Amino acid sequence: MRYLALCCDYDGTIAHNGAVDDGTIGALERLVASGRRLVLVTGRELDDLQRVLPRLDLFERIVAENGALLYTPATREERLLADPPSPALVQALQERAVTPLSVGRCIVATWEPHDPTVLRAIRDLGLELQVIFNKGAVMVLPSGVNKATGLAAALDSMDLSPRNAVGVGDAENDHAFLTLCECAVAVANALPALKEAADVVTEADHGAGVAELINEMLQDDLALRAPRLARHRIALGTAADGQAVSLDPHATRLLIAGTSGSGKSTVAKGLIERISERGYSFCIVDPEGDYENLPGAVTLGTPERPPSADEAMQLLEKRENAVVNLVGLPLDDRPAFFLALLPRINALRARTGQPHWLIVDEAHHLLPATLQSAEHALPERLGGVAMISVHPDSIAPPALRGVNAAIVIGNDPGQTLSQIAAHVGIAIDAPAGEPPLEAGEALVWVRAEVAPPLRVRTLPSRIEHRRHNRKYAEGELPPDRSFYFRGPEEKLNLRARNLFMFLQLAEGVDDNTWQHHLRRGDYSRWFAEGIKDESLSLEARRIEALQDEQPQRTRALMREAIEREYTMPA
Repeated sequence: MRYLALCCDYDGTIAHNGAVDDGTIGALERLVASGRRLVLVTGRELDDLQRVLPRLDLFERIVAENGALLYTPATREERLLADPPSPALVQALQERAVTPLSVGRCIVATWEPHDPTVLRAIRDLGLELQVIFNKGAVMVLPSGVNKATGLAAALDSMDLSPRNAVGVGDAENDHAFLTLCECAVAVANALPALKEAADVVTEADHGAGVAELINEMLQDDLALRAPRLARHRIALGTAADGQAVSLDPHATRLLIAGTSGSGKSTVAKGLIERISERGYSFCIVDPEGDYENLPGAVTLGTPERPPSADEAMQLLEKRENAVVNLVGLPLDDRPAFFLALLPRINALRARTGQPHWLIVDEAHHLLPATLQSAEHALPERLGGVAMISVHPDSIAPPALRGVNAAIVIGNDPGQTLSQIAAHVGIAIDAPAGEPPLEAGEALVWVRAEVAPPLRVRTLPSRIEHRRHNRKYAEGELPPDRSFYFRGPEEKLNLRARNLFMFLQLAEGVDDNTWQHHLRRGDYSRWFAEGIKDESLSLEARRIEALQDEQPQRTRALMREAIEREYTMPA
C-alpha cells in the first residue's frame, strides 16, 4: 500500500459552512477501517474545533492553529510546536481596536481588512512574526511555522513519511502542506491557484470531493493517478533527442545489469542519491562492502564483525537509511542471511511504507537461480526494488518476473537486454547493430512507457567522488584484491597493496612489464574488481586503448587519472 495516511484541511474541505455532513463522516470511517490513518490539518484553534467536530476520534493526530499545535485525540495530549503569542502584540492590537481578535496557544488571528494594522504593529514592535492569509482570515504565527511544519511533526510522531501521505485542501494556507505530501489534492471548490498546483482535482466539492478521493484510495490506492505525480519521479538522464528519462518512485522493479567494470555501481549510487534527494528512504544489502561511508546512511557490519538482522531492523524502524554490509559473513552464508532479513523488511514496509527502496547488490548471489523460496521472499508486485548484477541470468526467476525496468551498460547491452527479456518473460525490442555505448551512457527500458529501449546519458553521481577515501589510497588491501606486477614471463611478483604503492611500482617496473599488463587490460580490471571504482576503471580502459603510445605517456596518463580521484599521502 502506497498511501497510508490522508491529511485533510477542515473549513472548505471536509466541512461546508463549518460542519461535516454524515456522508463525509461515513467516508472517513471507511478509510480508517481500511487500516489507513487520518490527520486533520487546520487553522482553527483546538477549543473551537472541539465544539464543531464531534468525531475528533477519527483522527490520529490534529494539527491546529495552522501548524503551531499538535493534538492526539486518543490521549488528549497537546504539544506546542511554536512559541506562545507575544503579549505586547496582543495588547497593541487591542489598543488599535482590532476586532474580532482571537488568541490561541500560539496563534493570533483576525480578519481582513485589519491586515495593514497587524503588519504595522509587528513592524513597530520589531517582532519576527509572519502573517498568513486564508480566505479573508489573517493569522499571525512565528516565522517558519505553517501547516507543512505541523504536518511533518504529526507524521513523524506516527512513524510515517510524507511520501506515504495524501493531502487535500481548498485555500491559500494549504499550499505548504499539500506540497509536502506525496499526492496533493484540491477539492472542486478550491481556489484556482491551489487547483493549478495540485496533482489531482476532485469532481465534487467540499466533503463530497473528499469522499470521492477516499473511494479512489480504497479502490486502487490511487494507482490510476500515478502518471500525474511527475514531481516525484526519479531522474535517470537524457535521451539523444533531449527527452528526460525517469522512473516511478513507487512501482518500479529495476534491474541494473552490465559487464564487470562497466559502471553499474556508479549508476546505482547516482540513483540512490536522487532517491534520497526526493525524500525516499532506502536499505542497501551490500555483499561486498561497496557502499560503506555512503552519505546520508548508516552502515552496519565490518569485515571483522558481520551485522545481525535484529540490528538492521532496529535501524530501519528508526527510519534511518541503512547499508547492511555483509562482507564479514562467509560467502555461502550471505544468501541465507538475506532471505531471513527480507520478510522482516517486507513486513515493515507494509506497516510504515519504509524503507521506500530496497537495493540488492550482487543479486545473482543473494537471490541465486537455484533458490526455491524467492517468490515468497520477493513478491512479484513489490515495487521500490533495485537489483544489481553482472549475471542477470543467474538470478532466481521469481525475482526477475516482476522486473519492469532495466538499465543496461557495458559490452553488447542489446544482447544483455534480450537475455533479461527472456527471463522476465516479455518481448523487448532491443536495438541491434548500434554502435557501442559511450562512457556515461546506458540502455534504458521502462515497461510502463510502452516504448523501445533508449540510449540515455545518465546523470553523474556526486557521491561517487573518492578523493578522501584513504582505504584504497594508502590502506592495506587483502592479497586477493591487491595488484601484482608479474610481467610477460611471470618472473616478477610485485604486490601493490594500495593505489599509492601501485603508482610507485608502476614508475619502477620495466617497459615490457608495464605494456604487458596494459595490453591485457589488467589495470582497468583491478580498478573495477579490486578497488571497486568503476569510473576509474572506465578511464583506465581508455588509456589501455592507447597501447601503441610510448609507455612513459600511458604511465603519466594513468597517474593523472588516479590522482584526480584520490588523495595520495604527502
